[in-house]
Amino acid sequence: MKHHVIRWAIAAVLGVGLAAGLASLASAQEATVTVEYPLVKPARQAWSFAGIFGQYDQAQLQRGYKVYKEVCSSCHSMKLVKFRNLGDEGGPQFTEDQVKSLAAEYTIQDGPNDNGEMFERPRVPSDPFPSPFANDKAAAASMGGAVPPDMSLLAKARAVHRGFPWFVFDMFWPYQEQGPDYIVSLMTGYQNAPKDVAVADGQYYNPHFINGAVLRMPPPLTDGQVEYTDGSAQTVEQYAKDVAAFLMWTAEPHLDARKELGLRVMLFLIVFAGILYMVKRSVWSTTPH
Repeated sequence: MKHHVIRWAIAAVLGVGLAAGLASLASAQEATVTVEYPLVKPARQAWSFAGIFGQYDQAQLQRGYKVYKEVCSSCHSMKLVKFRNLGDEGGPQFTEDQVKSLAAEYTIQDGPNDNGEMFERPRVPSDPFPSPFANDKAAAASMGGAVPPDMSLLAKARAVHRGFPWFVFDMFWPYQEQGPDYIVSLMTGYQNAPKDVAVADGQYYNPHFINGAVLRMPPPLTDGQVEYTDGSAQTVEQYAKDVAAFLMWTAEPHLDARKELGLRVMLFLIVFAGILYMVKRSVWSTTPH
């Protein structure tokens, strides 16, 4: 009897210890749980350049450039894009005179001249887009410590992956519009913060932001902010879609040509496979099996 009591006591102690250990482990796991951003996944948009046969909408890219120029360029640079790219086939396809006119709206430092002095001149198509700040330190000083990212490749750099099982389906019907979808969701997703979320001065709540729940960029778009001359809606949603399409083009300027080449290659492979099959039938047709 005494041995049974001892065994029961030991089992009780072990049970209490095990329960305490499991409780501590659960508390530790709860404390180390990381929040996955964005809190709200981007909604899938309808894009002219989506799918195997998709192509850029020239008019949309021209509108997107206007939104970038009048709104985004005051804070964000686009160092990898030159004005001459605006006339490239498959892009906005501005005329040569339009490209020259757009470039000449800005100046750039050049030189030295014959006197060894630097000078300002109007930009030409071979010059890059102007940057709003001289350098990153100047940008941080002007923007409260945050350096606005360069927008040249933003539509590729900010892609929000959908995870399993969606990426399996994406292999059969290509989906590469995660970046533009995210940009639209971000620019249209500003809202009042919940009561349990503290938002410091100079920050704004946006559950669509990929790096947190708040960001320093204020809502950049308002209805009627940019004037369109082609009759398109002058709304936040339309502005966001147009500039997102433009940013997709700057990040993937040869998308149309790449898709066209891919379709030609697939057509060639299908025809070539058929020829090989017919040759095989012809060569082995007289051979008994």
